Amino acid sequence: MPEAKATLATTALRVREHAIRMSGGGGCFLGASLSCVEILVYLYREFLNISQDLLDDPARDYLFLSKGHDVPALYGLFVELGWLDSARLANHLSVHDQIYWHPNRNVPGVEFHSGSLGHLLPVAAGVALDCKLRRTPNRVVVVTGDGELNEGSNWEALLVASAHGLDNLLVVVDRNRIQANAPTEALIPLEPLAGKFRAFGCEAATVDGHDFNALHRAFFEAGQADGRPQVVIAETVRGRGLPSIEGRVDRWFCRFSDAEVTALLDELHGAGPARLYALPEVVR
Repeated sequence: MPEAKATLATTALRVREHAIRMSGGGGCFLGASLSCVEILVYLYREFLNISQDLLDDPARDYLFLSKGHDVPALYGLFVELGWLDSARLANHLSVHDQIYWHPNRNVPGVEFHSGSLGHLLPVAAGVALDCKLRRTPNRVVVVTGDGELNEGSNWEALLVASAHGLDNLLVVVDRNRIQANAPTEALIPLEPLAGKFRAFGCEAATVDGHDFNALHRAFFEAGQADGRPQVVIAETVRGRGLPSIEGRVDRWFCRFSDAEVTALLDELHGAGPARLYALPEVVR
């Protein structure tokens, strides 16, 4: 899909621009937001049955952003989809708007509030079960962080989803291997992650989360469900697109000056690594 892939890549670039701008002023969780851009772009542009006219349609597909601190990427994508006025992004952190560090249902397109990690997979499982009971074809997608999987509520939800054969439920793990300011495998190791999901009754596949062709294949195969919840583990890089912060555990929450935001936008477009405020040496 070369032509479609180019369009998706352009959308992803613009979403990153929006997220970088939101890291000015009061700041945002930029590194984690940049790791899931391709995932969100593909889901909304190619996979989900949802559009501006279908936001309240009972027949729509559902997406729950459980790793809610990635909301700069979500709201940036909503701008590109035409669901959100770009001027509102400048209200990020303002008490006079609903644009904040986590998704808010008062923003059209957001299905459920998130912020408490481990919260939305159980919600998504409940919605998927409701769709099954009503015999409707809705697909229910939940995007989680990998560190978020330390929350036991996720695994309890998967047991329920497996028991009820919720093959309309798709879990996408943004596997950037960093949670907050520590590597996942140094804190509470997750591997073998795919094996854990399979042990809980799910189908699981691991793909390059920045490759639209790989995501296309993975989501197409996940759509061929066989009575089990589907899991796509998307291998990603925190801070993707900005070499100066890529893969850094100390670039979890970022608050940049106007000059640094400008330098980061230049870096995104290939001008070389930006000079940013100093941080302690990364400990790996």
